Amino acid sequence: MNIIEELRQNKNLSNEQFKLLLETDTYKDELFKQADIVRQQVYGKDVYLRGLIEFTNYCKNGCYYCGINCTNKNIQRYRLTKDEILQCCKDGYALGYRTFVLQGGEDPFFTDDIICDIVSAIRKNYKDCAITLSIGEKSKESYLAYFKAGANRFLLRHETANEEHYKKLHPESLSLKKRKQCLFNLKEIGYQVGSGFMVGSPYQTIENIIEDFRFLQELKPDMIGIGPFIPAQNTKFEKFEHGKLNLTLKIISILRLLFPYALIPSTTALGTIDPQGRELGLKSGANVVMPNLSPTKYRNLYTLYDDKICTNEEAAECRGCLERRVSLAGYKVVTDIGDVKNL
Repeated sequence: MNIIEELRQNKNLSNEQFKLLLETDTYKDELFKQADIVRQQVYGKDVYLRGLIEFTNYCKNGCYYCGINCTNKNIQRYRLTKDEILQCCKDGYALGYRTFVLQGGEDPFFTDDIICDIVSAIRKNYKDCAITLSIGEKSKESYLAYFKAGANRFLLRHETANEEHYKKLHPESLSLKKRKQCLFNLKEIGYQVGSGFMVGSPYQTIENIIEDFRFLQELKPDMIGIGPFIPAQNTKFEKFEHGKLNLTLKIISILRLLFPYALIPSTTALGTIDPQGRELGLKSGANVVMPNLSPTKYRNLYTLYDDKICTNEEAAECRGCLERRVSLAGYKVVTDIGDVKNL
């Protein structure tokens, strides 16, 4: 049994075997091939749309890699109103989106009451849709309140599972232990939970990535979002190189074989570092894309990283472009809530 067969059958490898897959291209083609086979066994050729609504670029945190961190005084801040958010949902629903992702910095303006009011309004209007939140670390009580209001998915990347690496990416006010606990709290409440990490983030080692695999094996998330690190202006890491396409694609494939059931996006960041990045991500085992539903006048202000693609396209234009790209890659966009398939 070769290493790819072992990974596919056992859904696990030794650290040394993972290291071999990550550091060499010996098994790359077979890895991509088997990941796509497994993806199609579970999800067919379906690609699920997630309508991304970037509703605030205010953030109280100072994460060193993030372009909207609180220390960056060189960006224009904005917040969407409830009506603007609901209009995004209305436009998205008409375009076939059945999942809305409310993503923003950890903005104290959006209290639990405000978040619950927005979530309740979306749930009232779109009973057949999933509501995903990606708003950072909150108390278990807050997460429970959002869940009761109608949210049913939550995205919270752990970013790195290694304590020392975490400290190199974040200020002392943030804690990896707390981050991990938030993820387990979300699972306990009943959310479909997404986690993930950046590939090629500053000071990341291959051993760090293997630790990420091990943490994900412990967490067993429903969704796993990874993408290449891309530097942002006016941050501590603005001069660092972006993460590599080849390594990111290999990690997507490894994750597909480790977690056959997982919903794995082919990210905008992949498309930013390579014109064919998102298509290659799908061919490597991903089955989700997350086009932007935010009003175009705000898109360039949500600057998590530099040179982000698709910031000037209207929602309909963006969806049409993505549908064509997905089709050319050999898959099909579906109008579906796209729940995780528990095997």
